[in-house]
Amino acid sequence: MKKLQNILLIAFLCLACYGCIKNDIPYPRIQANFLTFEAATAETTGTIDSTNRVVTLLFPEESNLASVEVTEYTLTEGAEVLDNPFGSPVDLTEPLFVTLRLYQDYIWKIVADQPIERYFEIEGQMGTSVIDVPAHRVVCQVSTSMDLSSLTVVRAKLGAIGSTYSPSLAEGTHIDGREPFSVTVTTHGVEQEWVIYIEAIAPDVKTVSAEPWTCVAWVSGEGEAGGDNGVEYRLAGDEEWTRVPAEDVTHNGGNFMACIKHLSPMTTYEARAVAPTSIGDVLTFTTGSVAQMPNSDFEYWWLDKKVWCPWAQDGTPYWGTGNKGAATMGDSNTTPSEDTPTGTGLSAKLESRFVGLGPIGKLAAGNIFVGEYVRTDGTNGILGFGRPFTNRPTKLKGYYKCDPKTIDRTSDEYKNRAGQPDTCIIWCALVDLDEPLEIRTNPKDRQLFDPNASYVVAYGRMVQYQAVPDWIPFEFELNYTSITRKPKYILVTASASSLGDYFTGGSGSTLWIDDLVLDYDY
Repeated sequence: MKKLQNILLIAFLCLACYGCIKNDIPYPRIQANFLTFEAATAETTGTIDSTNRVVTLLFPEESNLASVEVTEYTLTEGAEVLDNPFGSPVDLTEPLFVTLRLYQDYIWKIVADQPIERYFEIEGQMGTSVIDVPAHRVVCQVSTSMDLSSLTVVRAKLGAIGSTYSPSLAEGTHIDGREPFSVTVTTHGVEQEWVIYIEAIAPDVKTVSAEPWTCVAWVSGEGEAGGDNGVEYRLAGDEEWTRVPAEDVTHNGGNFMACIKHLSPMTTYEARAVAPTSIGDVLTFTTGSVAQMPNSDFEYWWLDKKVWCPWAQDGTPYWGTGNKGAATMGDSNTTPSEDTPTGTGLSAKLESRFVGLGPIGKLAAGNIFVGEYVRTDGTNGILGFGRPFTNRPTKLKGYYKCDPKTIDRTSDEYKNRAGQPDTCIIWCALVDLDEPLEIRTNPKDRQLFDPNASYVVAYGRMVQYQAVPDWIPFEFELNYTSITRKPKYILVTASASSLGDYFTGGSGSTLWIDDLVLDYDY
C-alpha cells in the first residue's frame, strides 16, 4: 500500500512540474509581404507599400472595379493568404482587406485607383463647369444674354468611358436650363443620378489668380467661351502693357491661363485678364529667387579610408553615393575624375561593378544622388533621398558622357534583360514630403522612388543606352503635376545602370557628369 502511495505521489509531482513548463520561445517576426501583385485590365503591376501594407492598382476608366480578376501575386517565402478571396473576381469599388500569415497575421489593404475624366460644356458658357463628384452635381455659368430655354451641349462626360446617359447629352443636344434637370448616368449596370444647374451671370472677364515662380508666372482668367480672351502684364510702375502671345495661352471653355516667360527673379509685376470689350482686375505678384544645388560642379571630394565622399572634408554633405555599400568588399565605384568638359577641375565618375567573391555577390551600380547613404541592410542599401528645396525650376541642365556595357548581372525580376545594352540615367524630381524619401533595395521590404506617386510635384529624366565618348550638354524639362503646389524637397539621381536598384546592369558601365544647373525659364 505504501508503495502504491509513493507511485501516485511521484506521478502527481510530474504532472505539477509539467503544468509549470511554458513555451516561451518567441516566433520569428518576419513580416508577410506581397512581393508582386497583378490584376486583369490594370494598367500597371501593383505598387507595393510594405511599410503601410498597401497594394495600389491603377485601372483605366473602362475597367469594372466591381469584378476584378487577380491574375498573379507572390508572397514572402512561407507566407499564405487566409480565407483567400482571389480565386474569383473581387470587388475593388472599396478597399479590400486581406490577411497574410507568416508566424503572425498581417492585414493588407488592396486599393484601386481609377482616375475618371469628367467635363460638361455648353456653347457660350462662362468659365469651366464646376463638377461636384460626391454630390453628383454640375454647375455651369452662362451670360444673361443667352436663351436659357435652348442651350446647346458642346461636350459632356460625367462617368467612365462607356457610360450611357438618359436623357442624352450628346454633342449638339439642346437642353432647357431654366430649371435644374436630372441625368441618369449608367456605368457597368450601376446608375447614378446627376443634377445640372445653369446660372446666368453678367458677361465679363475676370482675373482669377497669379502664380509666380522664378522666371515664369501663371495667370488665369475667366471669360466668355470662344471669346478673344488673354492676359497682359508689365513691370510694377510701368505704363505700357505687354500682351502674352496667343501660343502661350491655353483655353478650356471660358477658362484660360497664360504662361508669362522670361521674367526677372525677385521682381514685382502686374497682370490682368483682357477681352475685346472688358478688362479684369489688376493682380500684383513678385517672382521668386534662383537657387542651385551645392557642389553641383563636383569640385569638392575627400577620401574617408576607401570611401570617396562628394563634399569637402570639413564641409556639409549634400550629395550621397552608394560607396559605403560598394566599399564593403571592394573600392568606391563613384569617384572624382580629372576628365571634365573644360579640361579643368573635377567631374563625377560613376562605374557599375560586381561586388563579391566568385559567384557570390551583386552588381553595385555607380551612382550619385542628392541625399545620404543611411546604412547597409545585409547586402542591400538604405538611402535617404532628397534635401529641402522650395523653388520651382523648369529644367535640369549639365554635361555628360557615358560608356554603357552589355548587361551581364541581373536580379530574378530582370533576367530577360541579360545580353541587352545597359542604360545610364539622370533624373530630377521635386516632391511634397516632410522628410527625405527612404529608399530600400532589399526585396523583402523594397521601397523605391515612383515618378507617378502622389507626393511628386515635378519630374523629368534623361536616359542613354548608346556610348557617348565625348562630353556633350544635356537638358530636360521638369513636368509639373500642378502649377500651384509647392515642393518641399528636391531629388536628383544619376546612375551608370538605370536598373541598379534591382542589382541589374553591365559590369564596367560608366557615366561621367559635371556642371549640373537648375534652369528657371522656358
